This record gives sequence, structure tokens and C-alpha cells, in this order.
Amino acid sequence: MAKSLLEPSAKSAAESAAKPLALTLGEPAGIGPDITIAAWLRRRELNLPAFYLLGDEALIAQRAKALGADIRIAALSPSEAASAFTDALPVVATGERATAEPGKPDASSAPAALASIRQAVVDVCAGRAGAVVTNPIAKSVLYRAGFRHPGHTEFLAELAAENGRVPQPVMMLWSPQLAVVPVTIHVSMRDALGELTSALIVSTVRIVATELKSRFGIARPRIAVSGLNPHAGEDGSLGHEEQTVIAPALKVLRNEGIEARGPLPADTMFHEAARQTYDCAVCMYHDQALIPIKTVAFDDAVNVTLGLPFIRTSPDHGTAFDIAGTAKANPASLIAALRLARRMAASQS
Repeated sequence: MAKSLLEPSAKSAAESAAKPLALTLGEPAGIGPDITIAAWLRRRELNLPAFYLLGDEALIAQRAKALGADIRIAALSPSEAASAFTDALPVVATGERATAEPGKPDASSAPAALASIRQAVVDVCAGRAGAVVTNPIAKSVLYRAGFRHPGHTEFLAELAAENGRVPQPVMMLWSPQLAVVPVTIHVSMRDALGELTSALIVSTVRIVATELKSRFGIARPRIAVSGLNPHAGEDGSLGHEEQTVIAPALKVLRNEGIEARGPLPADTMFHEAARQTYDCAVCMYHDQALIPIKTVAFDDAVNVTLGLPFIRTSPDHGTAFDIAGTAKANPASLIAALRLARRMAASQS
């Protein structure tokens, strides 16, 4: 499992600590501001890495007041964030004001959320931040404002494009108990079946294997690959995709020296004993991967985007409009995302 991350050396840890993490605002009306404040308040107790929030200082001040949080906020530049982090929550302005009240997204929501993501990518690519950590967005709100991407993952890939080439983003959900990757991501089941090809499986598993080595410190990653159909097709009696799509991909991967087992029946891949036999499970579609991890690690799972030229982690939950501004939001997944971003940055140093 990814819990076998190598501990960073003292030197690499020090180098990583010199660069704060760029934390995005997320949906201003959601719980992103709440969990950001809650995480900062526990910075000393949990020895959290320094981070700065890209957003609107006034919005954060208003939210802190609504939450009854005793917090100092400092409007700073990224270069000042690390030294100020102990005493104040650093907030770096993006040029977009956010006026949305808790649970009530307004016309400011989409511009503020998108500006925060764009600036985080600019900062990490310019070396001002060690990684990008994203708070949850409300895709329905963004769609109404003309957003054309299925989600965060695809938007970040476009922002990371170089010379017109958009990298293939791979969505990993990581926890100490389980790491999973869906081959097809934010598409309907019907479209997922159309998108699933041997080439896509090969390219996805290659990225997973490469980054388990380079960013998770696993020398020889063990990757379990699921089937698509019940019982992995039952030798063709319940579907032929295992034989015609998945098995050929696995042959290519094994010939490249990648330890990829499968296709395996998905219904027997995720019990405790099975999870000890691999470092990551690669599944054919979104829910096949996400249901298991949200069952075993709902509060501490982290969304990690592989395949990008920078590190990106995120809490594995949504905007929770119903509890925004109530102090009921649990910051555990954001805290896990911040910690994992620091460990990944240190591992690749």
C-alpha cells in the first residue's frame, strides 16, 4: 500500500518545508473556508506544513466570525507565507472578490474559485509553492458560469499544458488503508464503456507505476487491475472485455517490467487480506474504484492527481453546502491532503 512511503531525509524535508503549499479557496459558499480555518487552528498540534490560501481575505474573516474562530489573518505574498504561518493564516489575493454566504453560492463563486486554481498552478510552476492542494468546488455552479471541464482533474491538466500538449491526468484516491485509480473518470457508465481501451489502460497504469516510484517512494509497485464485468467476465460468459481489452493491456505492461496483476474480480479485491497484496488498485470506472475507498476510509482519503508536472492533492469530499458556516465540517481529509502533499514533495526532492 501507499502507506509504505519512504520517510524523507532531513535535507529533503527541510527543502520541502521552505516552500509553502498553495491551498485553493474552492467554492466560497461551501466548507472550504471552514476546513481551512479548522486546519490552521490545529497547525501546532498536528505539525502541519505551512500553507497559504489563495482567496479573499474579507470572506475568510467573515467566515471565521460566523464560526466563532479566534484566528489572525494576514494578507501576504507566497514568499512571506512560510515565516508567517505560525502566527497567522496567510491569504494571498487573486484579484477576485467572493461575496457568497455559507450555503448560498452567488455570481462571485465561479470567478473566485477558478482564479484561485489558476493562481495556485502558476505559483507551483514558478517555484513559489511546493504543491497545489485544492478545496472542493461545486461543478454545477461552475457549469452555470460556462465551465466546460468534467471536474478539477481535467481542468488542472489543461492548465498544465506545455506547447499545446495536455498531459493525461490520472485520478488516485489514497488512504493509509487503500489506494485506487479509475481508468475512466467523470463520464457516464455508457460513455465509460466507449472510452475504455487497451491503450488507455496501458497509459494509466504506466503513470501510476512511475509516480508510485517517484513520488511515493515505492521501489517496485504492485498494481492490481480489476475486470470490468461481474466475476471478471467468467471466462467470457459474462462479457468479453477482460479478454479483448484488459488482458492485452496487461501483457504490454508486464513486458515493460510493470507488476500488474489481473484482470481480477472487483468484488473480491478490496477485503483486508486482498489489500495487503498490492500498492494500488486500478479499476475500470469511477464508482468501481471510489465506492471501496469511501467505505473503508471516508474521513481520511485524499484525492491525488497523477500525470501532472506538479503535485496536487485534495480532500475527498464535496462542498457540503448544508453544513457550511456551522462549525460541523470535519477537516480530517484536508489535513490528510496537506500532509500527503508535503510527503510527496519531500520524496521527489
